[in-house]
Amino acid sequence: MARVTHPIEKQSYQILRARADTSALPPWTRAVVERVIHASADFGYLDDLVCAEADLAAGAQALCDGAPVVADSAMTAAGITAAREVVCRINDRRAAALTRVLGITRAAAGIRVAGGEVGPGAVWVIGTAPTALADLLARGPAPALVIGLPVGFVGAVEAKQALRDSGLPAVTNRSEKGGAAVAAAALNALLYGDPLADSTSPDPAAPRGASPDPAAPRGASPDPAAPRGASPDPAAPPKEPSS
Repeated sequence: MARVTHPIEKQSYQILRARADTSALPPWTRAVVERVIHASADFGYLDDLVCAEADLAAGAQALCDGAPVVADSAMTAAGITAAREVVCRINDRRAAALTRVLGITRAAAGIRVAGGEVGPGAVWVIGTAPTALADLLARGPAPALVIGLPVGFVGAVEAKQALRDSGLPAVTNRSEKGGAAVAAAALNALLYGDPLADSTSPDPAAPRGASPDPAAPRGASPDPAAPRGASPDPAAPPKEPSS
């Protein structure tokens, strides 16, 4: 089923690009950064997100190839395009039993249940619970990609740092902010690509565009209307803040 880009979405992206120059970013990095900003209206993500272009391209390819998508919460799952089936086991009776027996959070228990179903090669989307991300990392996953953007004052920064330290292919950020909407947006970016590249988008589960590389996003070339600046690449190691 083709996806039609709504005029409001197009206008939103035009405003976004008028306010922030993203044209120097690699194509998948640009797609993720822009859709997260689009979902949150928070330009701080330009410097806060941490991702690598190669990891994003591999994740997009995995999605094209039908990799399972796992979400930590119903809110995160609800934000992912309806064209994609999402595994979410937070409300599963097995998760409730694990919570009672082990004393772990319901989100962490749901991740354990889902992990037993999907196996390696899944795309994990964590936007609500830092405990879900911490539990996933503790269990040694072999993911195609981990989108780790949980929000919170307790454990979120530490869990996201652990994700970066793990060496797993990932999208994450350095600060306490995040949430279901931005995590789902990062996943959707890998399905939709650039919404200003054309008026319609192909089936998100299918390879997109006329590029010979099915994982390449539509509109890989920079927006010709955007100013050319020197935006930092979020895939680069973060700079230490000055004291």
